[in-house]
Amino acid sequence: MLRTSFRQTAAFRPIRCFSTTPRVMSEGATGAPRASGGGDAFQRREKASEDYAIRQREKEKLIELKKKLQEQQQHLDRLSKHIDEITKEQGGEQH
Repeated sequence: MLRTSFRQTAAFRPIRCFSTTPRVMSEGATGAPRASGGGDAFQRREKASEDYAIRQREKEKLIELKKKLQEQQQHLDRLSKHIDEITKEQGGEQH
C-alpha cells in the first residue's frame, strides 16, 4: 500500500522547467573574428608565417614529385632501350 501511494504522488508532481537568461557578450568576446576583418599586426604576421610554412611544404613536395618523375622517365628510357636491343637481336619486328 505504501508503494502504490509513492507511485501516485510521483505521477502527479508537476515537471519543473528551468529557464536561463542568455549571457550578454560584447563584440569579439565569442572568439569570432572581428567585423572589420583587418585584425591587428600580430594576427597578420601570424597568418603570413603560416602561409609561408605551407608554401615551403608544398615546394618540398613539388621537388620530391619532380625527382620521382625524373627517375620514372629514366626507367622508361632504359626499358625502351632494352626493348630495342631485343628486337634487333631477333631480326626486327615479326609483323
